[in-house]
Amino acid sequence: METTRTNRESLYAEVTARVIAELEQGRLPWVQPWDSAACGCTMPHNAGTGRRYSGINVLILWAAVIEGGYASQRWLTYRQANALGGNVRKGERGTTICYADRFTPKDEAERARSEDREARQLAFLKRFTVFNIDQCEGLPDKVTALPAMATERETIPLAEAVIAATGADFRIGGSEAYYSPPHDYVQVPPQAAFPAPINWYRTALHELGHWTGHASRLDRNQRGGFGSADYAREELVAEMASAFTCASLSISPTVRHSDYIGAWLAVLREDEKAIFRAASAASKAADYLLGFVQAEPDQRQQ
Repeated sequence: METTRTNRESLYAEVTARVIAELEQGRLPWVQPWDSAACGCTMPHNAGTGRRYSGINVLILWAAVIEGGYASQRWLTYRQANALGGNVRKGERGTTICYADRFTPKDEAERARSEDREARQLAFLKRFTVFNIDQCEGLPDKVTALPAMATERETIPLAEAVIAATGADFRIGGSEAYYSPPHDYVQVPPQAAFPAPINWYRTALHELGHWTGHASRLDRNQRGGFGSADYAREELVAEMASAFTCASLSISPTVRHSDYIGAWLAVLREDEKAIFRAASAASKAADYLLGFVQAEPDQRQQ
């Protein structure tokens, strides 16, 4: 148990340190230089199961794609590559991702039953090593074939559909974009205020990311005032929720609120689990928004 706890704490520290280092350089880990990337901006997924990765693993795998210059967002474990008839090339280094969940120990479940109370759950974090399909050889064409990238003309109607399907009180006007938690509405300036039309949709999806946190939806803490740690945490969730939603729609995310970097750094330095919690909440927010236009929501995996 002690070894498991040490591994878990080490992984929290490793990932948080990586994110802090990026922020200190003025870069946002969820906004990568996709124009110079070998592949388009999409959500990473497992090439064997088709499941999308979520939470902190999205940031980890996006960073690995950029660093490795890979042409795909598809990943496999060593065993999965072998099961598909291929293999990981000799000398390739994998990328460590994690799976977080909670479980109830057997003895705790028994005590809870005898004491007529709910059993307490314990958190656990497991490490996995995955390889990009570009690091493999001998894989079948169905796994390696590159998908056609959507054009802006195709992605804008998808973003429009998401915005409309939410049924949110969505107002257009003024000179600032914001979400009002007390009154539960989103306001975004008219599209003419944005030099590039696609940026209007990125902004709209950011504010709708906040909208998902209302008590009647995902019920996040949105009570923090400007400049507070709670405010910074919610802004972090909305930033990543927008990035994840954009990527799911094949829209490259852009920097919008880099002026919050100082506040985010303070939050992450104080709590090494904060980025994990924020990324998890962001995945839930993105799935909530995308769920309005998906009859059968995609399966997700950590």
